[in-house]
Parts: sequence; structure tokens; C-alpha cells
Amino acid sequence: MKLIIAEKPDQGAKLAAPFPSKKQQGSIEIKPCATFPRGAFVTWAVGHLCELRPPEHYHQKWKAWKLDTLPILPETFEFQVSKGKYKQFQVVKKLIGNPAVSEIIMAGDAGREGELIVRLIIEQCKSTKPLKRLWLSSLTKQAVEEGFQHLKSEQETRPLYYEALSRACADWMIGMNASRAYTLLLGEKGINDVFSTGRVQTPTLALIVKREKEIKAFKSEPFWEVKATFQMEEKIYEGTWHKKGETRVQSAKQAQQIAQFCEGKSAAVTAIKEEKKRYQPPYLYNLSSLQAMANKRYKFSPKKTLDVAQKLYVKGYISYPRTDSSFITKGEADTFSTILSKLAQFKEYQAYFPLPIKSLKANRRYVNDQKVSDHYAIIPTEQVPNVEKLTGEERKIYDLIVRSLLAAHEQEAIISHSHIETTVEDRATFQSKGKQMLQEGWRKVIYNESKNNQDVLLPPLSNGEEGTVVKSIVKESMTQPPKRYTEGQLITVMKAAGKSIEDKELEKVLMEAQGLGTEATRAGIISILKDRGYMIVEKNIVSPTPKGCLLIEALGSSILASPEMTAKWEQRLSEIGEGVASSQAFMEQAKKLSIHLIDEAASQSKNWDFTQFDTSSIQRRPFKQRSKGTKKVVGTCRLCKGEIVDRGTFYGCSNYKAKKCAFTLSKTLLGKRMTEPIIKSLLEKGKTNSIKGFKKGEQSFDAVLTITNEGKINFEK
Repeated sequence: MKLIIAEKPDQGAKLAAPFPSKKQQGSIEIKPCATFPRGAFVTWAVGHLCELRPPEHYHQKWKAWKLDTLPILPETFEFQVSKGKYKQFQVVKKLIGNPAVSEIIMAGDAGREGELIVRLIIEQCKSTKPLKRLWLSSLTKQAVEEGFQHLKSEQETRPLYYEALSRACADWMIGMNASRAYTLLLGEKGINDVFSTGRVQTPTLALIVKREKEIKAFKSEPFWEVKATFQMEEKIYEGTWHKKGETRVQSAKQAQQIAQFCEGKSAAVTAIKEEKKRYQPPYLYNLSSLQAMANKRYKFSPKKTLDVAQKLYVKGYISYPRTDSSFITKGEADTFSTILSKLAQFKEYQAYFPLPIKSLKANRRYVNDQKVSDHYAIIPTEQVPNVEKLTGEERKIYDLIVRSLLAAHEQEAIISHSHIETTVEDRATFQSKGKQMLQEGWRKVIYNESKNNQDVLLPPLSNGEEGTVVKSIVKESMTQPPKRYTEGQLITVMKAAGKSIEDKELEKVLMEAQGLGTEATRAGIISILKDRGYMIVEKNIVSPTPKGCLLIEALGSSILASPEMTAKWEQRLSEIGEGVASSQAFMEQAKKLSIHLIDEAASQSKNWDFTQFDTSSIQRRPFKQRSKGTKKVVGTCRLCKGEIVDRGTFYGCSNYKAKKCAFTLSKTLLGKRMTEPIIKSLLEKGKTNSIKGFKKGEQSFDAVLTITNEGKINFEK
């Protein structure tokens, strides 16, 4: 018999679905059939069944956080069964040891983490049975059946295991050493909190703090523009004064002089330039571009987009979402006619059919076998769902993916851009810019905002045409600071490793940059930064907290905050996964870096100056050695006017014993962590800003929390 080990229960059920089977506790038994003549067992992990052992396992001195016990550098790394997952591990272990099982098929997600999760279980069970690898880009019935007919050898994917293992161990080592070093050294300065650091999370935080510093350092200055309204017979249009392309005037007096000079004067069209620009349809989605678009369109966090896409994948409706490719193979292009014929039955998409382009097979903008590594772009599968049965979130993500495929089969968009120069009395020159949609093409599928693309329409004018200035005004404005990132933009910035990004370069950046983290890990890194109190997200805008700013200040020019260094590490890890770089050499570099970071932190701490920070807002009771007599006050009790203090797992009134006041606030409401700033706002103002991501059942919603004088919390959507 074969034993198939999936990554998750729902994935295991999908792998067993095409075959006659019987469900058991923690597994499914496949009856003898053509694919499995002797039958098979399907079982699964529940995420990571195995985790790295804690430092004290290697040496008892590493249990306590002390500077003189650093660095923590195990000679070899060991794993243990993850907490709370022992029961399922025993199910898998028993099946691995079953004498009837002659071969194990590794069937985790077709990527690095899936490889690591399953192989660690097998290693932990000390199994030596032959291994094969199931590699799927979708979980449709046809894909599953074909996948079992074309299993990979375990040698083919083993380098991915080395890559994921190297990443996990190196990140553990760097995070463990640097986090303890900075936490302890900051503690010596009287700042008692846990300062988690990481190879990817810290450079990402540095980018957020850098933008915040740019905003605070920005000095807004006034500028003026002169606007004129021209009339050429019955034709009226507007223009903006400029000199060699610069429209801003640096003083109000000069702007008024220009406006007064032009008022009522004669004017003539001195130049007309019209240019047709052709815009190709966008690339198909990879995970980063899907996350960026879902955030822009629906304000979905990157994690929510990944979670929803994963659900659609497991249900068999879309291809593997954790992909960095925006290309497909010729084989996938062949399936599009079937997929599109099914999509044409949906009323939402009927208006786009018949599509102008029948096949993409010869279009290298989308079809390029050489640019598809492990997985191709995110596309709908031939298993088209009844969208009415999808959740609201699933429908939105599925719609984005469908529309990207429809757009690829549309014509290019053609927009006419007009630039007119109008001169007043041969002295003052004004420019007028406009555009007109000549061919909507793919934009009607993706944006559906053709009216906005015709926002400025200029009348038909001839060179030399004459008229008058019927109105001339001065418009005063202020220069604007850089904008904070949205969560979607932060994903893009991470992928670009902090390089400056212009909109016109976005596609290229998303296609080619290595950046911080991987497609699969970036959303998780953003969640970590939020959970650890380094950043907050309000109305989709990312801001660093005082704690996050202080950590980056403490790091200074440390290599730990360098996006470029982390990007190079990701490249090296990818090379390990490709089998062209040594994992042993990489781990030696990681050990040297861990030692360097500890020495660097100790050296920097001598010059730390945090007088510009309100460190009282950062203080917490240090680690588990928290004094029973000191509780951090976060606000005033609504019932008895006592102090609301942090009691570890919840916030409670300090008069609990003295006045029997039972007022408490949970640290988690409907799956959302209630951070200290949220609780402070609730207690002080009686309400919070809009908070995203509350969950009730499968539905997510945003709400403002309010609190009554009786301490009752209400959700206002």
C-alpha cells in the first residue's frame, strides 16, 4: 500500500476524492483501484507538525535570557512535535510504521514549505521507506488523477527541503540571538519590553520607519499656479501657465502679476501635439500582484488575500496561489478555451464574449515555458464554481483572477493624449492636456471606468487659431509629503527590496525583483509586525508604532535592518533550492552573522540616546519575571473609576479585590487582537477608529468599537 501525506486535512480530502474511499480518524483509506491496486492511506499534517526545539534543549544555560550566554549556536538543529499536535502526529507515525505501507508519497503544497512540513514528519519518525513526490498546481479531479500518474522522484525536490530547512534554522538562530541581545541591552537602558528581530521582519520595519521619518522631516511649502480660460470663437478650454515645463510659481505676487497681465488679452494656439498610446493588457497574477490589487480594490490585507486564495485553491477553483510567476506554459494555454466557455455562461462576464483573441498560445507576453519554474501564474481552473455558493470574499478574489484571464484575451487599450500650447500676447505660455479613449480594449474588463479615462476632453483646435483670455485666476497649493504605504503597497515595496517604485515600473518590479521574503511569507511578515506591536494599520494605511521606531533607532546602520542584505540571502536560498548552492556554507554564514549582530548591538548600545522617544508608552513587564506589585495602567475603569491594568491575557480593574469590580476587557475580540492603543482609545474616548478583520463564522467585517458607561462593548459597522 501507499501512504499519502498531505499538508492539511482539506487538501487530504481533495486528494482522496477521485477514488473510492472510507474516512477514518485522522486519515482516509483509499480502496483498491486502478491508480492504487493495493489501496492507499491518505493522512495529513495540520500545518507544521514539527517545530525547532527551544534553546534550553541544547543547553540549560540558554533557558534564561542573559547576555553572557550568547551566542546561541546549536551544533545541529533538532525538531520536536509541535504543541497541541501530538495526537495527529501519532496518527501519521502509526501509518508510516504500518508494515502494509511500502512507499510514502509526499503530498504537501507544491513548494518549499510543503516540502519541509512533510519531510520533517518522516525524519521525526525515522522512516527509511521509499519516497515519491506529488507535485500539483491545482486540485481539480483531473489534476489529482494525472498527478498520481506522474509522480516525481524524491531526489528531484530534495533541494527544496534543504532550502526551507536552511531558512528555518538560520532565521531561528538570527532571531534568537539578535532578539535577546537587543531586548537585554534596551532593558539596561530602562526600556523593558521584548524586542523581537528577524532577518526579514526587521528590514521591512526599517522601510516603514524610513518613510515615517521622511514624512516628519518634510516641510510643506506654498506654491502658486496660474489658470486661464480661453475662448476661440465658440470653443472654450483651460490651460496652466508654465515656463519650460515648470507650472509652479514661487511667489503669490509673481503669480498675481501673470494673471493680471493675461486677463482679457488676446491668445493664440502655438503648438498642438497628439499622441496615440497603446497599453497592453496586464500580466496574469502572481501572488504579490494579486495581493496588491485586492488591497487596492477591496482593502484586503495581504494575509486575507492569501487565505482566501488558498481556500479557492483547495476547492479546486484556481491554480496554486503561492507562485512568483506571471507566465503559463503552452499546456495551460490549451485549457483556456474550455475554461472560457464555462465562464461565458456567467451573467457577470457574458458582455465580454465573444472575446477578440481566441488563443494565447503564440503570445509570449503570457506563454513562456522558460519563465515558469515551480508554478505558473494564478488562473481559474476548468473546475468553474457556482459563484453563488462562494463567500463574499471568495467571490471577489475569484472575480479578480477571472478578469485577468479575460483581459489577456482582449485587445490593447488605445488612448489619444493631446497637448496644446496657447500663448498670450507672445509672452505667457499655457499648456492644456487632455486624453480620449479611442479603444477601450482590456480596460473595460479590469477597470470598468472608461468615463474616468475621458476626464479632460479638449475641443478640436488648429495651430494658429486665435481668441481671448476670458478668465485668469491664481490657485494656491501646498507641497505634499510622501504618503504612508498601504498594506498592498508594502507587499510591492518588500518585493522591490526597498527600491523606489514608480507606477509605470510596477509590473517590471513585480515580475523580476527578489526582494524581502518570498511570495508565501510576505503576508505573514506583515502580520508579525502588527502582532508584535511594531506597526498599526488604520484605514489600510501602515504606520510604525513608537516601539517600532525605537527599535530601528537602536539598530542604526546594522546590517540586520538592510533590505539589500536580506534580498541577497533570499537569492542564495533560492540557489540552494535549485541545487546550485551549499546549505552548509549558508548556515556557516548565518552563524557568523549571529555573532556579528551580538557584538554590533553591544557596541551600538554605548551611544544610544532615546531622549526623543516617549519610552513610557513602550514599557512592559520584562519577560516572565514580572513583578507582582507593578501592573501597567492602560486607562480608567468605566464602572468604578479605578485603574485598568494589563493582567497578561486580559485587561482588568485594579479594584477587583477592594471593590469587587469585575470590569474586564479581553485581549482578543472575534479573532482580532486588541492592542494597547486600541484599549486606551476605547477607555479614553469611548470609541476606537475603524478596525479591520473581525471574524464571525467565515465572514470578516470591519467595525468601530464603542463602550457604554456600564462597560458593554458594541460593534458599529
